[in-house]
Amino acid sequence: MITNTANPIMKIVLAYSGGLDTSVIVKWLKETYDAEIVTFAADIGQEEELKGLDKKALKTGASKHYTIDLVEEFARDFIYPMIRANAIYEGQYYLGTSIARPLIAKAQVEIAKKEKADTVAHGATGKGNDQCRFELTYMALAPHLQIIAPWKIEAYRDLFPGRAEMIAYCAKHRIPVEASLKKPYSMDRNLLHISYEAGILEDPWFDPTTKANKAMFKLSVAPEDAPDKPEYVEIDFVKGNAVAVNGKKLTPGGVLKTLNKLGGKHGIGRVDLVENRFVGMKSRGVYETPGGTILMQAHRQVESLTLDREVLHLRDGFIPKYAELVYNGFWFAPEREMLQAMVDESQRYVTGTVRLKLYKGNIITCGRKSRYSLYDDKIASMEGVKSWYNQSDATGFIRLNGLRLRARNLAQGGPKA
Repeated sequence: MITNTANPIMKIVLAYSGGLDTSVIVKWLKETYDAEIVTFAADIGQEEELKGLDKKALKTGASKHYTIDLVEEFARDFIYPMIRANAIYEGQYYLGTSIARPLIAKAQVEIAKKEKADTVAHGATGKGNDQCRFELTYMALAPHLQIIAPWKIEAYRDLFPGRAEMIAYCAKHRIPVEASLKKPYSMDRNLLHISYEAGILEDPWFDPTTKANKAMFKLSVAPEDAPDKPEYVEIDFVKGNAVAVNGKKLTPGGVLKTLNKLGGKHGIGRVDLVENRFVGMKSRGVYETPGGTILMQAHRQVESLTLDREVLHLRDGFIPKYAELVYNGFWFAPEREMLQAMVDESQRYVTGTVRLKLYKGNIITCGRKSRYSLYDDKIASMEGVKSWYNQSDATGFIRLNGLRLRARNLAQGGPKA
């Protein structure tokens, strides 16, 4: 932490990346509100160059800067609970950006309390989901804090209608930024994924996988360029959490880093979708989630052995709602906490090992085992093996389940066929 001395009336903690938007916002907030600005950057596994952000923030006008390593907390307390719930938004999106924002906002609030700041600020636009995720977290954890979101202030938008004006502002005020008008899309990276949106991707017919465009992808090779030889990986789980890869015990962050490398090598985890934003519009996004995709499939396979049918089906019925809550920014809402308690109860016996084969964008399950397995090979066998399952019982079982169907036919004529 580096400090300058200043005592303005207002004290603002800004979620800061050092990019064009937040670099402009630091200066604008200080001038507009005559405020002391404290900047905060979260290390959540984005593997971007965070070194030097403190000096840059101070040079731009901040009085203090914090860069905090949140990688393990992110994996343990945010990604892993979501994996236990098998949460995927609209059947495709692994919620990589969505799940990071509550953690960043939580850490920002903690800094605000430490600094005795009265205001928090962020650089999310008024069109996206991140504004909801940041601000709902602020309200849940520190309702007394004021919130400033410059992109939702008309005067700010009038001053900066586009990137050209922001770059000119930085040049005028000697704010060091690396920005170009030619950047064709925006991206956001963390331990779980990397997302790409806006710019050329706003056309839902645009193909980013062509030879001319595929350099956009950072975490994975194209499936057609992946190795011709498949690779096996074994993942161990304890109570729904991955604890080892290929027999090596790892932290949650270590598991994801290892699987990201393996998945990326084999072209795993690319998704291109049009999603429904919380604010009402549809948005096209392209995502790479190599490790998370592997982890989700592996987790499912342990559950297939160890979860009771009705528990599995009931939990699965809540997946869309759980994923929606994460996507919309309600991580710290009581309904998400209630669902999490139910999910975690279901994971008591989700312990075992899964063997997967990775090959050119595919994840192929090649085995699963658990000491808590509910699978009984004697019962399941079709080879006449004796067990406590009596096939004759099935006659009465089906007859009772068909009772209402027979009654309907006799009384009402049955279904249209």
